[in-house]
Amino acid sequence: MDQRKEEVTRRPLYVYDLPPDILSTLARKDDTNTGPQEDATTEAVKTEPTETRTEDAVGSKACSLCGVTFHTVADQRGHVRSDLHGYNLKQRIRGGKPATESEFEKLIGDLDESLSGSDSSDSEDEEDGEGKKETTLSALLKKQAAISSSSNGDADDFSPTKRKRGSGKPPLLWFTTPTLPNNTYLGIYRAIFTNAEQNKEVAILDIIQKKQLSPKPQKKVPTDSNNGVPLPEAYKGPHIFLCMIGGGHFAAMVVSLEPKQVKSSATGPLSKEATVLAHKTFHRYTTRRKQGGSQSANDNAKGAAHSAGSSLRRYNEQALTDEVRLLLSDWKGMIDTSELLFIRATGSTNRRTLFGPYDGQVLRQNDPRIRGFPFSTRRATQNELMRSFVELTRVKVLEVDEAAIAAAKLAAEAVAQQASAVKANKQSIPAKPKLSVEEEEALFHTEQLQALIRRSRVPALLAYFKENELSPDFRFQPPDSKQNFHASTPLQLAASQNSAPLISGLLNKAGADPTALNGDGKTAFDLCGDRATRDAFRVSRKELGENKWNWEGAHVGTAKSKAEAEERDKREKAEEAKKEEDRRKAEAARLKEEGPKAPDQLPIGKAAGRGRALALGQVQKTAQERREEEARGMTPEMKMRVEREKRAKAAEERMKRMAGGK
Repeated sequence: MDQRKEEVTRRPLYVYDLPPDILSTLARKDDTNTGPQEDATTEAVKTEPTETRTEDAVGSKACSLCGVTFHTVADQRGHVRSDLHGYNLKQRIRGGKPATESEFEKLIGDLDESLSGSDSSDSEDEEDGEGKKETTLSALLKKQAAISSSSNGDADDFSPTKRKRGSGKPPLLWFTTPTLPNNTYLGIYRAIFTNAEQNKEVAILDIIQKKQLSPKPQKKVPTDSNNGVPLPEAYKGPHIFLCMIGGGHFAAMVVSLEPKQVKSSATGPLSKEATVLAHKTFHRYTTRRKQGGSQSANDNAKGAAHSAGSSLRRYNEQALTDEVRLLLSDWKGMIDTSELLFIRATGSTNRRTLFGPYDGQVLRQNDPRIRGFPFSTRRATQNELMRSFVELTRVKVLEVDEAAIAAAKLAAEAVAQQASAVKANKQSIPAKPKLSVEEEEALFHTEQLQALIRRSRVPALLAYFKENELSPDFRFQPPDSKQNFHASTPLQLAASQNSAPLISGLLNKAGADPTALNGDGKTAFDLCGDRATRDAFRVSRKELGENKWNWEGAHVGTAKSKAEAEERDKREKAEEAKKEEDRRKAEAARLKEEGPKAPDQLPIGKAAGRGRALALGQVQKTAQERREEEARGMTPEMKMRVEREKRAKAAEERMKRMAGGK
């Protein structure tokens, strides 16, 4: 069984040519309404030829966010540009869980159509009414935002298992077979079945068996000599039509569903390849570079622009429309006989190009054969169409770890219960009691007093005490805050800020109590940070007298007169100035001794060079330098007045010389 699984995963399975052992034992998954992607978590491993889903994906060719490893750098770059990677980035930003590829396919399963990503940020800008492109990612995020708003912001709406809009049908049908291990499922896109076949899901196994086609050798099909398209009457085999248009790019292809057999080597086995009956691509410059949107969308929004670029884009839009419609007219026979029509056309301009209305219209929006691509697509090219065809007709092989799924379910339930418990606790927490009028007034006075103290406004502070009939020992509120705990009164706050004028005003004029203690049991004198602030307390002790307060209990030093304090300040300032002067002299002597030495006998001036003369300070300043030196420190008005006086003096000198010459 494991050997058969390895053979299946090594080469992709073609939906229309399944191996007999798998086809005969194929059965629907037990729960037909849900696919394994609803149960699969990030531990699920998707075994496909291009990438592998692992939870511990690390290395140079891996995406740790999505848990995917790659065989080539090209596959990794394509994944970084994909909508799955962009969606997981959004999920990480808002704290959500990244989605697996199967979960993401289920999320976009009920979107109206597949909207394209882009290979290039410069040339692949789709147009809509506002000149912007709507991608699969943006459409999905809009859908989830709408669901979230309709449920009052419930965070669970972003879960991939909740589907509140659309048909609710996942894009893949899942099957099991005894040929493969029990935890391995096979997925087939629902879009490859017609509407009538989708309505008969009970008989879907019989429908798949009827769709099987035997490989046929390659043979030449008669084509129309005018356009090279196979003649409908000459080719009767089943085929589908694929078309993409956007950003000035158009690609269309008619592909036969019958696999052909070609020899890979002279002696090797036969390999099966798709038969492309017709293909065509167009490209026109219609999108404004670096701005996005078509020229017609910009004209509708802002009015017609009159420039060479806008005229060229308008011409190219019309030329692209004519070319596409002419091609569809030439392919009408093959399109009418196609089983399904897979079309990607986003934006009103692109839809109008394909669906008109116009004379000789080939495609119609109400055609039941029309399908959107149930996965993200890129720029409209022939390679992208072939990749989309392979993706549509390839059977998905998904391996699910049932034990990991069960553990994840239990963990999710535990997290949900914990979140509900936290929410209930939050609701049970009582609200903060409403403050009384007295408490609000105390908070207001605290803010006003602290603001005045920080600005050292002594008169305004004293006036505020008098006008509001507050005590100078007012206790700041709330008392348990960090600032009010260490500086509880105006005097303590002034002392902690080393404001000597405020301390003198509060003690001598307001009558503040220096013995009041803060939360740490310290007085205002203990909070002083410099000598001048402490001297303000000692001077107040001298002026107020020993009997006014318990100065010893307030930890205030011996009394000192104001003159003594000023004399001490003056003496200390003189000492500091002398020390600074001595330091400058010593620095100047050091620089003179260590500086460059120049002999006195060398010539000075032009013969010695201006550089040496400047170094020695013996060069004469230029007129411009003298003018700049004179104007240094002047205001613009003073400079203008000096210039006017100079011009007037020069004019007088000229007049005198002219008078003397006569």
